Amino acid sequence: MAHSQFDLLRQRRFLPYFIVQALGAFNDNVYRQAIIGLLAYMAVGSAEMGLYANLAPAIFILPFFLFSATAGQIAEKLEKQRLIVITTTMEIIVMSLAAVGFLLKSMPILLLALFGTGLQSTLFGPVKYSILPSVLKPEELTGGNGLVEMGTSVAILLGMVCGGLIFQLAGDHGPQVAAATVVLLAIAGNTVARRIPRVEAGDPTLKVDWNVLRESWRIWQLTRRQLAVRNAVLGVSWFWFVGTMLTAQLPVYAQTNLGGTQNLYIFALALFSVGVGIGSISCEKLSSRTVEIGLVPLGAFGISAFLLDLYFARPGQALAQGLSVQAFIQMPGSTRIILDLIGIGVFTGFFVVPLFALIQSRTPKHELARVISGMNIQNAMFIVLAALLGLGAQRLLGWSIPQVFLALAIANTLVALWIFSIVPEFFMRFLSWLLVRTLYRLELHGIEKHVPDEGAALLVCNHVSYMDALILAACIPRPVRFVMYYRIFDIPVLRWIFRTARAIPIAGARENPEIMQRAFDAVDAALAEGELVCIFPEGALTKDGQIAPFKPGVEKILARALARGQDVPVVPMALRNMWGSMWSRRDSRLGRMRLPRRLRAHIDVVAGEPIPAANASAALLEARVRALRGDWA
Repeated sequence: MAHSQFDLLRQRRFLPYFIVQALGAFNDNVYRQAIIGLLAYMAVGSAEMGLYANLAPAIFILPFFLFSATAGQIAEKLEKQRLIVITTTMEIIVMSLAAVGFLLKSMPILLLALFGTGLQSTLFGPVKYSILPSVLKPEELTGGNGLVEMGTSVAILLGMVCGGLIFQLAGDHGPQVAAATVVLLAIAGNTVARRIPRVEAGDPTLKVDWNVLRESWRIWQLTRRQLAVRNAVLGVSWFWFVGTMLTAQLPVYAQTNLGGTQNLYIFALALFSVGVGIGSISCEKLSSRTVEIGLVPLGAFGISAFLLDLYFARPGQALAQGLSVQAFIQMPGSTRIILDLIGIGVFTGFFVVPLFALIQSRTPKHELARVISGMNIQNAMFIVLAALLGLGAQRLLGWSIPQVFLALAIANTLVALWIFSIVPEFFMRFLSWLLVRTLYRLELHGIEKHVPDEGAALLVCNHVSYMDALILAACIPRPVRFVMYYRIFDIPVLRWIFRTARAIPIAGARENPEIMQRAFDAVDAALAEGELVCIFPEGALTKDGQIAPFKPGVEKILARALARGQDVPVVPMALRNMWGSMWSRRDSRLGRMRLPRRLRAHIDVVAGEPIPAANASAALLEARVRALRGDWA
């Protein structure tokens, strides 16, 4: 049966939450754009308009520095649906204050309410992302995050458009319409929030530390416990840096370099936002419903490529001024710019969605809300830094906006290379994802149900081709330590992937007893550390497509773990339809060096119910794998 992430939009466990977070993003941007509309309606001078333009972002972002630490602890301690109702009730109060500001045309009141929206967003942020692993299955995390990012991106865009239109359409009634709109949207969000099912607290016994500085340091340290999570958090912050830098330049870029009006700026922003939405909801399909961090390098380098092309597409000023959207589309070179803006958005979605999913899947649930809060503090720092650097590049260095885009493309490439050099798992997953998705069409069965999300487990699988380990690595969200024949381990190109994945080379007892003993020691140590280990108990590739008898090495592994007091579950797995696919032994060695007859072969990866170590004999495991594979050699 085909799965679709859009099925989540028909389920109560996800739909009310999705609507609430989208309404919140929509209302925030309606409010901010309505303030600009009010200033224009009041015909204030450029000095006051400039003051607002500089004050507003700072006022909104300030609560993230002041209250994120406290927000993370509260989100960890309270039942999550209750907290969402509290934050949306707070939104009603804040927007009621904003309504008073609109009616009185009072900028101080509106700015105070803007600080309140920042505070409300600070409290909502940790629960927004920490709730997902509790309401979604592991295989739904990527699709759910994709929907959230798509919904947020579209809601921001529509909010800006609707907020900007209020005073244009309502005229003298603009203040009243703006006041009513923001309050009604807040009430709608609170009403829907009450439909979210109950979601238990991550750590109800947590004692809240109200010392902001001390707790901010603690939760930031939580983001750094695991190397992959630490760099995923850094990647999300970098996403905010790039997004802030890009969108901050778009208003002037649309006017100076594209020759357009305010409508062309909205059009350019819409292209980017639609691209983010497309990229976000495409991640589930591209990752085959796993947390596929191999998409992150693809996203990073895609962003750089399209930013670079955007520089070359229009490095100088516009050929004409005052262009409408339609007139711009008809101008030479406009198609290239349109594709660049959409492309940047699409690859941004590829970049950020797997990072959120990785953080959620690899962070203990009782720490996740605080990790998200620590990430929000870091995000706020990167947003401020992006704003300052963008301003400094133009005011102090005299760079044009296309030159800023060029610098951003170069910086994005360097930062991506740095992150991937620190955590080679990102790039290794990209290479394995690229190889496997290019050569095969995968269908997965039971992996999300039977492969544990955390803790040690031994995976056993039939062995058909030289690509088996890469295929399994591409299907299992968690890192897997593969035990493989040392000669396969040393295959050029693949060797780097295997080493980066910390595969364990093994040899036969007669061939090299020292390598074999080191392999058993490494397997035992990995299981003791709570890692996943995968072995191919046949000991060699099948020569005839049939499953060979399982060797007793698997029993030796489990016996050592039991002797230490560790009962390691064994997950039987099977590769189907692999015989005759690329690099199986159905072809001769010469045949394997040419393009195989089954390029893009349709193959299945099946996982069965875990077996306790005490019951897992080689014969039983062989029988289970045979049953899982069936007649699909």
